[in-house]
Amino acid sequence: MSTDWADDIVLANLADEPALSDELGTILDRLEAIEPPTQPPHVVLDFSGVTYINSSNIAQLLRLRQVLDPANRHLRLVGGEGDVLAVMRTTGLDRVLSFSPDTLTALASVQIDQAEES
Repeated sequence: MSTDWADDIVLANLADEPALSDELGTILDRLEAIEPPTQPPHVVLDFSGVTYINSSNIAQLLRLRQVLDPANRHLRLVGGEGDVLAVMRTTGLDRVLSFSPDTLTALASVQIDQAEES
C-alpha cells in the first residue's frame, strides 16, 4: 500500500502478487496522470515483503524509471533479498535502479539528493 510520506515522496510497502502488480500499476497511473508543470513525487518502494518478482513487475519498474527520470525525480528500492535480488541482478536492474538498505536511508537519500539539486 502506498502512502504520501511527504508532499513530494510516495512510499509503498509492497507484498507478493497479485498485490505487487496492482500497487505498481496504481503508482504508475498516478504518475502518468500528472501534467506539467506539476512535478511527480519521488518514489520509494519497499520490497522487504516481496519474495518473488516476474517479468511484468520488471517492466513496471522500468516504466516507473522512464516516467520519473525526465522529471528529475528519484526511484529508490528497499529490501529485495533472496530470489528478488537474484532476479534484479540477473536482469541488470541492480545497475540501473538505486537501492537502499532500509526505508529510512532511502527517504533520507531522496531528501538529500533533492536538496543538492535545488
